[in-house]
Amino acid sequence: MKIKDILRTSSRPFPSLEIVPPLKGITNAELIESIKPFMEFCPRYINVTCHRDEYEFREETDGSFSRHLVRNKVSEAAVCSAIMSAYKVDVVPHMICGGSTADEIDNKLSDLKFLGIENIMALRGDCVVGEKRFVPTEGGYRYASELVEAICAFEKGSDLFSIGVGGYPEKHFEAPNIETDIENLKRKVDAGADYIITQMFFDNEVFYSYVDKCRSAGIDVPIIPGLKPLTTARQVSLLPESFSIDIPVDLTSEIRSAGNDRQAIYNIGTDWCIRQCKDLLAHGVPAVHFYTMGKAENIVRILRECF
Repeated sequence: MKIKDILRTSSRPFPSLEIVPPLKGITNAELIESIKPFMEFCPRYINVTCHRDEYEFREETDGSFSRHLVRNKVSEAAVCSAIMSAYKVDVVPHMICGGSTADEIDNKLSDLKFLGIENIMALRGDCVVGEKRFVPTEGGYRYASELVEAICAFEKGSDLFSIGVGGYPEKHFEAPNIETDIENLKRKVDAGADYIITQMFFDNEVFYSYVDKCRSAGIDVPIIPGLKPLTTARQVSLLPESFSIDIPVDLTSEIRSAGNDRQAIYNIGTDWCIRQCKDLLAHGVPAVHFYTMGKAENIVRILRECF
């Protein structure tokens, strides 16, 4: 079922999940078993992330170096296919601009159509290691809005896919200000995106302000909050550095007071996320999206408390 139809017809808020494709070597059975704990809560869909291919340089016998493609993870299409075979749940593979030409994107869309997948999360994608700014693939797309347009135009605009896009309550790190970032988001919606899933945040007031700004800018599609519970003290510095987000003072103080007690820190992060989720549901969000990072224990506890 298309996500836009799930959102339109659902009578109550629901959880959705996001997983990262596992490293090669895992079996299909192991993958399915890792997802099994979530199925108790009947998630309406599962997002599967996509990552740029990486390259490494290997020294040849003559002393020269050659570049080789390295794919360490199972493909998102293969993961989606395995999930669909095991569980009655819709899947949403991520598709990124980086690393693919327009023709390669069309080929990926054909594969998704063949698999019976009706949903796509369209993203620009991150820079490759060593780049300070995103560099589009020659013959590919520079912006997520262009990717959305291409998906909408696939097979002469046959409306095969429901399209989600990303939103940034604390703005994308490359945007000069939140207003410009929301203008860019509106371009994605105007291009054909059906809904928005936000980057993680830890202060609900930031999300509510963001939604208000989006509505004032003329963005009227559903905006789904994305949550991730903190699990370690290191994430207090790592997450802001990696995602350009703020961690509230109250949360950092709680974690600091726990010292080196890892379990206490884990519980603090989980409890904070529970409070966030309950407050979001009380404010009438259509759904809550959880970034699981392949870990089930804390997400299961949050789902049990909130849904």
